[in-house]
Amino acid sequence: MKKEDSIRKNILSSRTGIPNPVDIHVGKRLKQRRILLGLSQTQMADMLGISFQQIQKYEKGTNRISASRLVDLSNVLDVNITYFFNEIPTNVLKQSPRLMTSLNEEPSNEIKDNPMTKRETLTLVRNYYKITDEKKRRSIITLCKALAEKN
Repeated sequence: MKKEDSIRKNILSSRTGIPNPVDIHVGKRLKQRRILLGLSQTQMADMLGISFQQIQKYEKGTNRISASRLVDLSNVLDVNITYFFNEIPTNVLKQSPRLMTSLNEEPSNEIKDNPMTKRETLTLVRNYYKITDEKKRRSIITLCKALAEKN
């Protein structure tokens, strides 16, 4: 099969409703930042003038985020647009515009093992930055390093 035929077939088959891996990645980055800022889906939706269900769909990759909405999201979340595409795994880039073979596929180890995608990390970072005393924050870093070295 020619490359052009393969691309055309995959684009046409995108109408099946299976999210594109890039959309899933962007949705995960959206959710990660929202949680890091301590925003609920409802709060974010209110800021954008959309429903919280739409935020859910964006976060799952079910609905694609338009360029103009991506600008709105980057403003609300106080990040550069490139944030949504940072740390995109190579295997995800290779799959686009091809579709995933199954929605039940296990996440790649790149994603699964990345501590920055875990809720506890986001909660820790969010609460860390709520500490206004810089000396206390440095003490926490020192404590974390000491505890990690004992393992």
